[in-house]
Amino acid sequence: MLAPDEVPLHVEVEGPETAPVTVVLAHGWTLDSTTWAPVSSALAGPGARVVRYDHRGHGRSGAADPASMTLDQLADDLAAVVAAAAPTGPLVLAGHSMGGMTLMALAERHPDVVARAAGIGLVATASGGLADTSFGLPQRTVPVVRAVEERIFGSKRWAAGSRLGTPGVLTPAARWLLLGPDADREAVRTTARSLAACRPSTMSGFRPTLAAHDRDEALAAFAAIPTVVLAGSRDRLTPLRAARRIRAALPSASLTIFPEAGHMLPLERVAGVSGRLGALVRGALGRLAA
Repeated sequence: MLAPDEVPLHVEVEGPETAPVTVVLAHGWTLDSTTWAPVSSALAGPGARVVRYDHRGHGRSGAADPASMTLDQLADDLAAVVAAAAPTGPLVLAGHSMGGMTLMALAERHPDVVARAAGIGLVATASGGLADTSFGLPQRTVPVVRAVEERIFGSKRWAAGSRLGTPGVLTPAARWLLLGPDADREAVRTTARSLAACRPSTMSGFRPTLAAHDRDEALAAFAAIPTVVLAGSRDRLTPLRAARRIRAALPSASLTIFPEAGHMLPLERVAGVSGRLGALVRGALGRLAA
């Protein structure tokens, strides 16, 4: 399908067309929809149809102008995906990392879509404070991390069509930054493959909008919707304080912390994540039957 500005978006649908509830899964920065695949398979069935897609500039979606690499644009893209793949019926919307931030931007820009939500899943994400993220390093190193980022992201050596690297080369960094100590081999492989396939321009293009992200107030749109906030105790990218900040701004939400898990909860804790999203689906089905 095409985004509002005609960037091609890769969309996958799992489950029967007749399912009464549609689950829409949005992935994280520099990743792709394969990171949601195990959860999608667990949720798809007679009661739920699952839609997952690649953000612009990610995975099998088309490259995008850096000027369009904003959370506002991702919210518009998500609204377009919903309109095309699930124009009617209740929704369960779940976002991992940047996908969760996209849901917050969606609440600001497309309240009509959020009004259809019977459940919200905010997975390893944040409502703000990312400009000062130290990635698990001492806070005093933040200026150094930022300087290195700017040097890499501003490099002219990246050729058109280039990727960040190969899975083998990126695996140690991916394991340290994104995964908990007990992540299984498949979680590590999927994460490294997804990260390696990312365009450098995508990594650099989305960094400013993530740093500027500040949407505590947007969370109020979810107050009347069953919402789960899921976090890993060993997450270096969106640490526990980010989940607790969401919970403080949205006291009606439930907070689940997965011990020893990192940032990649949809791969590291498939049963836990699918179980909590599945409970949102069951709640939606129950309300339909009432």
